[in-house]
Amino acid sequence: MTKNKQKKHSLIKILIFIAAVLLLFVWDRWQDNSSDRSLADWRGLLEKTLVVEKIVLDSDKDGDGIYDLDDIVQGARKDLEAKPAYKDAYYAGGYPPENEGVCTDVIWRALQNAGYDLKGMMDQDIRAHPQDYPRVGGNPEPNIDFRRTPNQEAFFKKYADSLTTELKPWDHENLKQWQGGDIVVFGAPHDHVGVVSDRRRADGIPLLIHNAGPCTREDNGLLTWSSPLAYHFRFPKQVQ
Repeated sequence: MTKNKQKKHSLIKILIFIAAVLLLFVWDRWQDNSSDRSLADWRGLLEKTLVVEKIVLDSDKDGDGIYDLDDIVQGARKDLEAKPAYKDAYYAGGYPPENEGVCTDVIWRALQNAGYDLKGMMDQDIRAHPQDYPRVGGNPEPNIDFRRTPNQEAFFKKYADSLTTELKPWDHENLKQWQGGDIVVFGAPHDHVGVVSDRRRADGIPLLIHNAGPCTREDNGLLTWSSPLAYHFRFPKQVQ
């Protein structure tokens, strides 16, 4: 046998050994976790992409033929495409220019795309119930109140459905509760808000559209934000 053939045979033996080790590892992981996964979950793993059912809610505030949740996520995506620079400032009239914003601006812009005037709704509710809004202190200031995270949180707690904050990769039933257009709030020490994207990772976890600098972005923020996820809302509240 020539040296080249010997090298080829040796290489084949090494590759076979590596393949056998990998197969044993995968089989061992399968045995350890198979009792915790459904057949559908494993099918998703094998196909590399979990298909999560879309929930259709027939609310259409602006009557454009696009349901609110889709309109909201489309509005958030418009903000994403506009790439407003993160700038925390006070603006006369309340609204920042289109090329500037913070996390709360993603929310009112997304809702505006669905026909909802978040500033108007919050201003009205703050005038009627100032004690419900932690960043008002009894002195409403319409130029900024609607852009404060704790105030948006207070508003959605009253006028949106509160849903699970638990996220389970590869879990159909859990992830079906997370839909594009939902709104999330993160708590202290880094208060933050964002819109759940209609795009998902292979394991079914949705991405997040939010502005945390340098501009609005779409990423794994649901899992990577530095503060715990405090609330998961769906607006508007569904009539029972």
